[in-house]
Amino acid sequence: MNLILTALTLGFLGSFHCVGMCGPIALALPLDRSSPLSKYSGTLIYNIGRMFTYALLGGFFGLLGESFVIAGYQQTVSITLGIVILIIVLLPNQVFSQFKITGFIYSYIGKLKQQLALLFKKNSLSSLFFIGSLNGLLPCGLVYLGIAGAISTGNSLSGAIFMAMFGLGTLPAMFSLALLGNIISINFRNKIKKAIPLFVIAMAVLLILRGTNLGIPYVSPELSASKPVAHKCCNK
Repeated sequence: MNLILTALTLGFLGSFHCVGMCGPIALALPLDRSSPLSKYSGTLIYNIGRMFTYALLGGFFGLLGESFVIAGYQQTVSITLGIVILIIVLLPNQVFSQFKITGFIYSYIGKLKQQLALLFKKNSLSSLFFIGSLNGLLPCGLVYLGIAGAISTGNSLSGAIFMAMFGLGTLPAMFSLALLGNIISINFRNKIKKAIPLFVIAMAVLLILRGTNLGIPYVSPELSASKPVAHKCCNK
């Protein structure tokens, strides 16, 4: 339950960051505005596409986390993810500005934009779904943070649910943006952005605590190794 709440909160707070990053896509959606029903349904389908992609990513990376569980590395992975997130949040931006985007990433983003441009020329529910699906594949630091949470679940289904809840958390802001335009003031968004690093740090600490096996319910549950079951045979 705590991971679901974490995913929802991460998505909700992060959605104000998404308004700036993914806002142009949401504002330019090829919606059928002939009636409120068609406009609302189209916006919903677009957001379902985003959540679908998030769930797929969560399932894949949750499966990766499951392989770590089987290998006995769940605690190590959880602690490592938490430490890496802390380092990324706490290091000055100047450190990361020294690293340039590689040609591969430029090529990847370019191909996504080409596919999005083709879909924007169509006016159908299916095109809106695929626009949302491709939108979910665009590089985004908060999505990467959600993926870290999916890995820490150590289960494919749990990872998919975690990322789906992350997407659900972004729904209010993104849905409103597509329908009503940029109604969220820059001042309010800036205040939310200042709160995001604090929440990210809290999530990183939670990941570290989950890996320390302290036996604290929901926060740091004790991970007991499975033991083989011995069967006794009784002669009568």
